[in-house]
Amino acid sequence: MSKARIAVIGAGLMGHGIAQVFALAGHDVTIYDAFAGSLETVKARILANLKDLGDDQGAVDRVTPQADLALAVKDADYVVEAVLEDLALKQKLFGEIEPLVRPDTILASNTSVIPITAIMQGLERRERALGTHWWNPPFLVPLVEVIETQWTSPATVDFTMRLHADAGKKPAHVKKDVPGFIGNRLQHALWREAISLVERGICDAETVDEVIKSAFGRRLAVLGPLENADMVGTDLTLAIHQNVLGDIDSRPGPSPYLDKLVKDGKLGFKSGEGFRKWSPEEQTALRAKVLQHLKKARAQDN
Repeated sequence: MSKARIAVIGAGLMGHGIAQVFALAGHDVTIYDAFAGSLETVKARILANLKDLGDDQGAVDRVTPQADLALAVKDADYVVEAVLEDLALKQKLFGEIEPLVRPDTILASNTSVIPITAIMQGLERRERALGTHWWNPPFLVPLVEVIETQWTSPATVDFTMRLHADAGKKPAHVKKDVPGFIGNRLQHALWREAISLVERGICDAETVDEVIKSAFGRRLAVLGPLENADMVGTDLTLAIHQNVLGDIDSRPGPSPYLDKLVKDGKLGFKSGEGFRKWSPEEQTALRAKVLQHLKKARAQDN
């Protein structure tokens, strides 16, 4: 793909990482944020990431911080918003951005939970709008979900898929705008049953995590669930489902156990206790372990 002019709206955790990925792929990136402090540090944060990963540090020179929204999106081929998960804020931003860009500029909202249809419904040219869901941290996790709405044109989807693939990401086409898209639906289906196992006294939280990490979690990076089903046979998969699905948690709402944790102020890392207790040292060690694992996986991919 030829070089594109990218505008990233939001210079926070996700925004600066997205800008880094596109700049590293050779695109010119303008990044905007309403908070001056975020803009002042964004290039330093990107440069630190590039150094840490051993990537081309010259990529930071392709990132231009811009405090004026109109100048940030002027002549952009692709605009991606990565601000707080706030529907009203996102709607307001796109209402301001649309008159400032060309009629063919693609508008994307980066979100993990908010329906893209709700964000983009007020636009005049909804056919050039869609959603993207980058995973944190953007420069280490390869997947980007590309979510179309009932209005999104095939050309918009095609450009967005190619843009991300060219930048070294693995774009996944989400053909219907459903809550949670693909990844979070799968992830939280697992979380729901994990919580249920603890709630029902079948095992404790540490055991749930250990079973996943020491068993099928070892295979997930190379063997997806439907590949696994085909490997063992759809007949065996059906037989297992006939025996186990009726006992798996299928409540339509959150677990009362989870609800009580929140009401009791057991908010996980934030409070030092959630499903289990966490010391500051344990929190730091786990974060570092996850980051190191993602770096190693990225190096293997490359």
